[in-house]
Amino acid sequence: MKNVKITLAALMLSTVSFAGFAAQQVDVTPADQQQMGVISASGSSNLTSLENQLAEKAEAAGAKSFRITSTSGQNKLHGTAVIYN
Repeated sequence: MKNVKITLAALMLSTVSFAGFAAQQVDVTPADQQQMGVISASGSSNLTSLENQLAEKAEAAGAKSFRITSTSGQNKLHGTAVIYN
C-alpha cells in the first residue's frame, strides 16, 4: 500500500513539473525574450487543435513562448507562429 502511495505521488509531481516548462502563448512580443525562429502547423480541423499543434512544436523547439502570426484555411487549417527564448 505504501508503494502505491509513493508511486502516485511521484506521478503527480512529475506531471506538475513538466507542465511548468511548457511554452506559453503570448499576444505581444515579450520584452525580455529574443525571437528564435518560426514554426508552422497544418491539417487541424479547428483553432484549438491548431493552437495545440503550435504549442507542441514550440515546446519541442525549446521555446519559452510563442505568438501566433497567421491562420488560414477552411476544413484543414494552417498556422504559423514566432517562437521566443
